[in-house]
Amino acid sequence: MKRIILSFAVISILAACTSAPTGPTVAIMPREGKPFEVFQAEDQQCRQFAVNAVKDTSDAALKEGMTSAAVGAALGAAAGLVIGGGSHTNVGTGAGVGLLGGAGLGAMNASGKQNQAQEQYNIAYQQCMYSKGNQVPSYKAQ
Repeated sequence: MKRIILSFAVISILAACTSAPTGPTVAIMPREGKPFEVFQAEDQQCRQFAVNAVKDTSDAALKEGMTSAAVGAALGAAAGLVIGGGSHTNVGTGAGVGLLGGAGLGAMNASGKQNQAQEQYNIAYQQCMYSKGNQVPSYKAQ
């Protein structure tokens, strides 16, 4: 029972490692003559727009990490049972090894999805800010 609780604790910790983008990683500048307060309001609107645009991708990253860790633990437990010749003594060890392996694969997959979510966030943010007349790198201001 302690091993099951420990496994769920590790999965929860790993799940906490994946998160949605918290902000843009691109620099946007207000167009010349635009009051900074207006720019700040547009920034907040566009951040919310970008968050909504990547919600599904961010959720997928979280699910990917948790699913891989859980599947790895289950497969490791099964392998420990088979390798142990039906003895329950190797189930916990197999589950632990499977959890670590699954968590590692899940972290790699989740990291890829997080990068994809950040890129989509940046694109949505840039589109929104550009539509409001702000200066976006490599695009001529309206």
